[in-house]
Amino acid sequence: YDSAFHPDTGEKMLLVGRMSAQVPMNMTITGCMLTFYRTTPAVLFWQWVNQSFNAIVNYTNRSGDAPITPTQLGTAYVSATTGAVVTALGLKSLTKHLPAIIGRYVPFAAVAAANCINIPLMRQRELKLGIPVTDENGNRLGESTAAAQKAIFQVVVSRIGMAAPAMAIPPVIMNALEKRAFLKRYPYLNAPLQVGLVGLCLVFATPLCCALFPQKSSMPVSHLEPEVQARIREKDPQLETIYFNKGL
Repeated sequence: YDSAFHPDTGEKMLLVGRMSAQVPMNMTITGCMLTFYRTTPAVLFWQWVNQSFNAIVNYTNRSGDAPITPTQLGTAYVSATTGAVVTALGLKSLTKHLPAIIGRYVPFAAVAAANCINIPLMRQRELKLGIPVTDENGNRLGESTAAAQKAIFQVVVSRIGMAAPAMAIPPVIMNALEKRAFLKRYPYLNAPLQVGLVGLCLVFATPLCCALFPQKSSMPVSHLEPEVQARIREKDPQLETIYFNKGL
């Protein structure tokens, strides 16, 4: 139930947007990004696929229960995917004259930069209007943009950490394998090997990085906006710590 239903809205989440879909979806997309990185159309296509998938995950695992209109969602998606794809193409053009092993890390650099763009844009409503904050017993105390900023920062860090092993380890292994006779004789094994290596990394990285920060995060009342602090002090002058769902 916890993995399938949103903790704030109670709605059943999109299947591909759930954390349980991260390994099968990401191993396929990331494996293809690491395999087909040499041409601009391939970089463009796989970065777009990756950022579209990320946009679904970011929307599905958002914090708060405020409704989002189709227009707001469409604007967020277009700006997030465009920003991420442009970043990837820019990084690719910078590495044209560098060693091949450097070129293999362009997808990771692009994904890391794109996460810093995609997540805040897909969750921009939280940054503008705040997310629900509660006491220890789950009693709602109001909405806070300071809590939203902390939540989104934690998610960005954990997502980059999640992508790091899967995008940093396989390129080194594949670079060594491509110099050997085996892959020269069977070049069609390149993509399946890459996908398999990425999947192996993600099996460990996904739960590990989801656990970097608790989903029910907390912060001192004194770190909230002055007006939110004032409202909380009116309700409970002794309260020291508030809690919020950071999203995943």
